[in-house]
This record gives sequence, C-alpha cells and structure tokens, in this order.
Amino acid sequence: MFKLFKLLNPYKFSVVAIIALMLLQSLSQLYLPTLLSDIVDVGVLHGDVAYILRYGAYMLLVAMGAMVCVMIASYLLARTATGFGRDLRSKLFSHVESFSLHEFDKVGTSSLITRTTNDIAQVQQVIVMMRMFIGAPTMLIGGVIMATYKDAHLAIVLISVIPILALAIIGIMFKGLPLFKVLQVKIDAINLVLRENLTGIRVIRAFNRSGHEQMKFEKANLDYTQTAIKVNTIMATMMPIMMLVFNLGIVVILWYGGIRIDSNQMQIGDLMAFIQYAMQIMFSMFMMTMIFMMIPRASASSGRINEVLTLTSTIHNTKEAMTLPSDQAAIEFKHVTFSYPGAEQPAIRDISFRAEPGEITAIIGGTGSGKTTLINLLLRFYDVNEGSITIDGHPLPTLKLDSLRQQIGYVPQKAALFSGTVADNIRFGRETATDEEIKQAAQTAQAADFIADLKDGYQSVLAQGGTNLSGGQKQRLAIARALARKPEIYVFDDSFSALDFKTDARLRASLKAETAQATKIIVAQRVSTIMDANRIIVLEDGRIAGIGTHAELMSTCGVYQEIVASQLSEEEIA
Repeated sequence: MFKLFKLLNPYKFSVVAIIALMLLQSLSQLYLPTLLSDIVDVGVLHGDVAYILRYGAYMLLVAMGAMVCVMIASYLLARTATGFGRDLRSKLFSHVESFSLHEFDKVGTSSLITRTTNDIAQVQQVIVMMRMFIGAPTMLIGGVIMATYKDAHLAIVLISVIPILALAIIGIMFKGLPLFKVLQVKIDAINLVLRENLTGIRVIRAFNRSGHEQMKFEKANLDYTQTAIKVNTIMATMMPIMMLVFNLGIVVILWYGGIRIDSNQMQIGDLMAFIQYAMQIMFSMFMMTMIFMMIPRASASSGRINEVLTLTSTIHNTKEAMTLPSDQAAIEFKHVTFSYPGAEQPAIRDISFRAEPGEITAIIGGTGSGKTTLINLLLRFYDVNEGSITIDGHPLPTLKLDSLRQQIGYVPQKAALFSGTVADNIRFGRETATDEEIKQAAQTAQAADFIADLKDGYQSVLAQGGTNLSGGQKQRLAIARALARKPEIYVFDDSFSALDFKTDARLRASLKAETAQATKIIVAQRVSTIMDANRIIVLEDGRIAGIGTHAELMSTCGVYQEIVASQLSEEEIA
C-alpha cells in the first residue's frame, strides 16, 4: 500500500500542513481538561468569578482554535484524498491502456473495473482517515501522559486497561484480515455476472434465460453477502468489548478516585480532568479501531491495484523502435506460428503469404480456422511465437506501436461504436478529418442515406455501443471510420456480414476506387465478397490449404471448392 502513496508527492505540502494542524488540534484538546480542573479547583471552590470568566475565555479560545485547525485540515484532506484518487485512477487507466490482449485475458475485464473503482475507493478512504492516523496516537499518548501527571496512582488503572483493549483489537483484526481480500474477489464475481447480463441482454431474453441469469446473480450476491456478514460480525464484536472494558475501567476510576478525594490526596477538578482524559483515550482507541478496520481492506485493495500496476505488457516499444514510413505498405507473413496463452494447439501454423499495395488479399476458411488470429497478429495485439510479420521489410517488433496502427484502418468483426455523435464516431480514427472528408467516407461506406434520415444527420447522438442502430448500419459506420483515417493498409475482418447483397456489391465497388493504392486485407465468410480478390488465402485448421485467385483455387483447392459449393449455385459458380 505504501508504494501507492508515492502518488502523494504532489500534495506533500498539504500533507505536512494537515499533520501540523492535527497536532495543534490534539494538543488543544489535551489542554482543555487541565483548564477545566483549574476552574473547578480554584474558581468554583473559592467562588472567584473573575478567575472562572478568565479561564473560561481561555477554554473558549482554545476550543475555537482547535475548531479552525480541524476545518482547515478537513479542507486540505478532502483535496488531497480526491486528488490522490484521481491520479491513481488515471495512472491505472493509462497503464491498462498499454496492455496487450494477453494481459486483459489474464486479469479479466470485470476485475479491472473493480480495481479501478471499488479498490481505489478503499485506498482513497485511508487518505480520508489521515486525521485519525495523526490525532488518535497523539491523543492516546498525550492522554496517558496528562492523566499520569494529574494522578500517577489512578493512572495505573487507566494504563492497565489499554493493553486489554489492544489485545482484543489485534485478535479481532487477525481473524478479519483474510476475509477482506476475499470480499473484493466476491465483488469481482458480481461485476462479472452483471457485465455478462447487461452486454448479453438480447441473447438472454431471446432464449428466455432471464430466470437462469437471475439465479446466477443471486448466487454471486448471496456469496458476497455471506462473506460481508461474516466480516461485519467479527468487526461488530470490537465495539461492545471496548465499551465493556472501558466502562468497567471508569467504574474503578470513580471508586478509587472517590477514595483519594476523601483522603485529600486528589481534588474534584483533577478527577473530572482525569475522567475527561480517560474519555479522550477511549475516543482515541475507538478511532484507532476504525483505522484498523479500514487498513486491512485497503491493504487488500492496494495489493490488487499493485498487481495491475506491476503487470507489464508483453507487447511494447523497444528503444530502437522506428516510425513506419507513410508510403505504400507491403505486408508479408513468413512461416508464422502462434498459440493463444494456455491453448493446447497452435491457432495457426507455418503461415506464409504476401499482401501487395493496390491489391486485395482475401482470407477465407471455416470457423476456428485462424482468420481473425492473423488480423490480431498484424495489428500486434499479440506477438508471433515463430516466424515473422513484416511491413515493407520491417518486422513488426521494430516498429513503434502508434506508428504501426496509425497506418492501418481496421474494421472489426463486431462493429464497436461509442457514445457521441455520428460525426464523432467517423472522426474517431482521425480527429483532424474535415466535415467534407467525413461525408465522403460515409458516402463510400454506403452510410450517407441512412445518416440523412436521422433526425440531426451527422450530429445525431448514438447510444452507448450504437444500440439505436441496426447491425448493418453499425458496420457501415465502422467502415466509414476506417476510410476517414486514410491509411495505407485496410483490414476488414468479416465486416460485410450484416449487409444485404445489393449494399455489399455497391460498397465493394465504391471501396475499389477509394482505396485503389492501399493494401487491403479482407476476412470474409461469403465467397461472393472475395471472388474478385487478387489473392485468396484458404485456411483450414490453422494451416494454409490454398493460395490463388478464385479461378485458380476452383481447380486446385478442394477446401475452397467445398466452401463455394456450399454458398453458390452451379450457375453462379460457372
């Protein structure tokens, strides 16, 4: 947890000021009982009204000074805690942004959400408790010193109570500490079920599985609730134990103090001050209990945050990484083999082909044949296990990631849109794109007509994920987004599957003219989409079953013939 507190460096002056102010406030609180005992033992006992008023004014000034210290410290503490939380969230988010897909798979999306929100909130709460961190020990130690100064014999009773309370707190915390980390894991499980339910709501309702999902959520929720009850039950025993021990101590103090007053060894004002010091010590112990309740959970949360911050991406820029020149980009796969982490078999094996500028290279194959894997490797979401991928002769690891991806216009298999306007989504890949360029991209992607039908046209607001659009409309916007980027390489990962044949044909015709000089890679399920490609790569079980034009493959590749026969009639094939 202390590693995370390095983020407090920008607030070190505020922290120093908070410590100084809280020390002043604590010392002021410790001085007040002494003033009260003087008022009782001198002013009240002798009927000296002037003395009472004078020392009463001192008490008022000291109390007001303590109040001002607390107010200023609280303001600085609020700024420091919220700033710390903001910086930590920003650092965690930026670090996660650098992850490859391997790290996302390893940690899990739901867990990353919990760590960025709930876990950081737990650590931030410790900063908020800084007042207690400073005030509680000061009041405890100062209270013992001042109580001993008032009456050393009576202080023995008070001092003997403190170890008993300390042992009770340590015992309870020892049992509660392991459960706090479990509690955060249970929150991960709830977030996982909730996220799956919200993102898959259409499928859940279509298959009438709402009841099943409700049971899954209730199971995760009950699991969390039972653990939380167990933790709170353990922690709830702390306060009754403290109150019992303390009240018994107060009874003994009053009994023994009464004896000492009766024998003129102690004055009434000193006993009143002593009881107030005992109350301050009790309050300090209570505050320290709150601290001990917060620290274990914050410690567990900080450990989870540090797990993410210390996790380094397997894909990053090397010191020698170069910028990819902005010119025509020939892509070459050389004997590429790749396995997903934990997989028993490679997803692709010994893949070799070349994609030239100005040409269309198509990839087709059955489900699980490795089509999307090739795209993930080209975008360097993963690194190859064997072989190499080059662009203009430069291996991908030698290129800066930003430079590499800047040259690629990627249209994913599942169109991903963001909340904002239509124009914002098309401009997503290139913020400097003009309105005319956006409209031209939409026109080429066959999206201009439906955009014109929207209430506010290009300024129409899309719902999160583009849920207020159809699948075909989302695909066309995703294609327009890639076109607006004007890259050297276009990658279409089964991006025409939601389009009807008429729109598909028009789109491919307009793309041919718009992207004439670029390198184009098209992953497709439909043979009709790729029949005019310059090069078709047929994949089967992660291997290349054939490479060539449509005509060449029809005469040489049995796998391709089967695919064509399953989709086209004899007249269309001829």
